[in-house]
Amino acid sequence: MRIGPVRAIVAFMKSTRLSLSLPLALAFAAPSRGVSQAPDWHARTRAMFEHVVNIPTVIGRGRVPEMAKYLADQYRAAGWSDADIRILPYDSSAALIVRWPAAGRATARPIMVMGHMDVVEAKREDWSTDPFVLTERDGYYYGRGTTDMKDGIVQVTEALIRLRAEGFRPRRDIVVFFTGDEETESDAAKLGATEWKPYLDVEYGLNADAGGGGFTREGRPLGFTIQSAEKTYANYTFTVRNRGGHSSKPRADNAIYQLAAALGRLAAHRFQPMLNETTRSYFSERQKSEKGPLGDAMRAWLRDPADRAAADVIEADEGEVGITRTRCVATRLFGGHADNALPQLATANINCRIMPGVDPDAVLEELRRVVSDTGVAVTRDDRNTGAPPSPLRPDVVAAYTTAVHALHPGAPVFAEMSTGATDGSYFRAAGIPVYGVGGSWGVVPDDVRAHGRDERLPVKALDDGVEHWRIMLSELAGK
Repeated sequence: MRIGPVRAIVAFMKSTRLSLSLPLALAFAAPSRGVSQAPDWHARTRAMFEHVVNIPTVIGRGRVPEMAKYLADQYRAAGWSDADIRILPYDSSAALIVRWPAAGRATARPIMVMGHMDVVEAKREDWSTDPFVLTERDGYYYGRGTTDMKDGIVQVTEALIRLRAEGFRPRRDIVVFFTGDEETESDAAKLGATEWKPYLDVEYGLNADAGGGGFTREGRPLGFTIQSAEKTYANYTFTVRNRGGHSSKPRADNAIYQLAAALGRLAAHRFQPMLNETTRSYFSERQKSEKGPLGDAMRAWLRDPADRAAADVIEADEGEVGITRTRCVATRLFGGHADNALPQLATANINCRIMPGVDPDAVLEELRRVVSDTGVAVTRDDRNTGAPPSPLRPDVVAAYTTAVHALHPGAPVFAEMSTGATDGSYFRAAGIPVYGVGGSWGVVPDDVRAHGRDERLPVKALDDGVEHWRIMLSELAGK
């Protein structure tokens, strides 16, 4: 995902939750809406954060069930009944479902609040701190998962516990769904959208693994994003086979050269640009503040979506890569079998991020046309299905905007299409709208560290995120 003016915000939520010096962080946050940030709430939030960060929920270690049980115990201690807490094991992982039933007769269908408990691997020798021991230093929390996305897990959980302690009475069920393998196979999300649907029969989902905001180094808000669309992840293979021979007798039909020619075609190819509700809303807001050629291109493309030249200018900007169209890129190469032999096989993996609504099989056919006279065969390596954008529901947009402005008055709010992927895509594909509405924030691009070295989160951002979710859920489930 991109790191740049506002697009960094999305990378940020799926990728990072930013970091600031503590004084600057404190300056960014407006007082919460009449709710005291009492030290005991801060202390319990920090304690929960420390506990979950210190559990290395990495694929292969089998620790996700431990984290699921810990979180279940927190809900149970806060007043949830055993009947409303469910841990669902699968493979070597687990998912957690917690239901807060409506007080009295529900006025609307349930809301799902989702996130993932697993994290990517991290090596101690690569970090300045132990990645699996929460370290508080200079106004930051350091540790794997501090931004992707154990902060969201804790913020949602603490917000719900706080609402319950304050006597909040939801008028519709709130269903928490935390998965255990989003960073790898997303099997829990697939099950949630199919076999586990009786537990998750909801009107829409709120995803803590997307959305969020960013600020410049000077403290100017770049804006907050609500994610309502995701591109489809798909892999294809370019393959060239050849009879080979002795390297002392080179021929024109060299498998590696043929593959290289095809990759050159791919590098130069541009798919048809397209707008959807989410990206039109995004660019409609962006163009208001974007100056110069980039802003002119945005305005021209909005006037005429067939203006390919304008879309190309936008796509060429580092901050907007992948937003105007499907993009495919070579990510892995293999070729040859001996130093002194002509290659008999050469292959390349082509990773595509496909616009919502575009069939991956249509991309396969387009790739075949691009390299049609190079002797390269193109095959598809997965059966991932695309998910349509979620319609921008006025109630969700309003609740998100209310929460953002309560903490960050005047910050712009944008719709956003992720170029990456989250568990939310499986629910969208099943007909359940999902919205990335996380509330973390920070400095762009300094603190984009998810999946990287010294991942960190401002101390203040963790507490702000709790208040963000408290406001938003009270808006959506209390009226």
